[in-house]
Amino acid sequence: MAQNGAPYLYIRLRRKASVRKGAVVKLSQVAQLIVEPEYEQALHELIIHQPQHEDGNRVLIDMMLIVRKVKARYPELQIEHFGEPHVLLEIFTDNKKASPVLIGLVWLLLFIGSGLAIMNFHADVSMLQVHQRIYELMTGKKVDHPLILQIPYSLGIGVGMVIFFNHLFKKKFNEEPSPLELEMFMYQENINHYVITEEYMKIHSEGESK
Repeated sequence: MAQNGAPYLYIRLRRKASVRKGAVVKLSQVAQLIVEPEYEQALHELIIHQPQHEDGNRVLIDMMLIVRKVKARYPELQIEHFGEPHVLLEIFTDNKKASPVLIGLVWLLLFIGSGLAIMNFHADVSMLQVHQRIYELMTGKKVDHPLILQIPYSLGIGVGMVIFFNHLFKKKFNEEPSPLELEMFMYQENINHYVITEEYMKIHSEGESK
């Protein structure tokens, strides 16, 4: 890893990293490193950032900051960087466990809301009249409540939702992400993109003010 007598540091930043509020950020927490053994331990423990109160719960660690920190400690190192030029650092605190009563109220609210949505949809498309007409065509009799159709249909809605979301409580049927997981992933990606853009604008404006 040394060319022309100069030792090399090969570094790849992680896309995301997390650190507890009040703790320092070390290089090993935000990057993967390949370097000569005599530098490895010190670089792993190298402090890159000390989160401040005004940083909020997300901080952008730029590659240029890491280069400055490494060069200040080991000016002889030649740095080769791969991958993303930044890492988004999330600062977390130990949150209290959610109250079972609160969880129950949220579950009840979602249950009632989703039930009303399904009922309103069936009212809009006149599902009862459709079942009555299908039953009449199949049997020649007209009834107000064709339960032989309504009961399997109701069970099928539940089974279909379980299969669609690929979850039954904590159990997944296969490794494919569910539509809800994909939506949450895209939502988080959009948040990360927004935060990164905002942080770069702050860095740029601070650089111009200096």
